[in-house]
Amino acid sequence: MGLKEKKITKQFQDEKLPALKEQIVKAAGFDVPLEIEWDTLFEDRFTHLYMDTYSKIYFEPFIDAFTAITADDLGKEALQEGVKKIVIVNRDNHHNPTHAYTLKDGVLEVNHCPVSNAPDVDRRTKVLVELLENNL
Repeated sequence: MGLKEKKITKQFQDEKLPALKEQIVKAAGFDVPLEIEWDTLFEDRFTHLYMDTYSKIYFEPFIDAFTAITADDLGKEALQEGVKKIVIVNRDNHHNPTHAYTLKDGVLEVNHCPVSNAPDVDRRTKVLVELLENNL
């Protein structure tokens, strides 16, 4: 990760991440740890988009899905017992959310391209809700 990417990462961490983390905690009902592999979340020609796309691709679907899952006590309990950590990474450059989300041994991972289909938060949320409902 070069200086340009480090500056964008720091700006996002300072300006947006605290509020997004707070929203995830509120939606989940507990402080679920976040592990973000920042150095994988870059494609050079799109650095100008990350302040917007990171939220839409990596955070808003968790907030919306957790809100849906925790609408009742059974869902709250299942989420807290089943999700021990969230990992955000772009290891395989997935563009389709059906391939991007996994839940294994308490680790809920999103492995998604940092720019593709950014406005499609609802689709990512739907896939994530389905994954959680089927695996918690």
